[in-house]
Amino acid sequence: MDDFKDLIRAQESYKTAREDKFKVNSRDRLAKIIKKKIQTTMIGALSSLEDHLGFLWGTNEKDLTQEQTYMKELYQKVRSEILDKGNTQARNVDAELSQYDVKWLKYTVEMPIANPKTNEEGN
Repeated sequence: MDDFKDLIRAQESYKTAREDKFKVNSRDRLAKIIKKKIQTTMIGALSSLEDHLGFLWGTNEKDLTQEQTYMKELYQKVRSEILDKGNTQARNVDAELSQYDVKWLKYTVEMPIANPKTNEEGN
């Protein structure tokens, strides 16, 4: 009888450990996804700046005027600040998520089951 109780306790212990590991993995997965979205937002914003304002620092020119050189340096400074602030927020994701219980709900698909014994008229 004691062996059976030990087996039940071991099973419950294993189940709890598995659920805890799943929660940690879920939190890590969510953190990774959020960080990637923050990085994508930063890079997308910088790309838009380059596309619409790149003419100010002559993105395709080799010899830059004094004004273009100044604008390019200014852009590099702004770019660096944007990346620094975004990376700081991406690092803060882990600290914020550590305060939550996260459980990934996974994907579910419900498949309709047709009854082959019925026909279109419902007979």
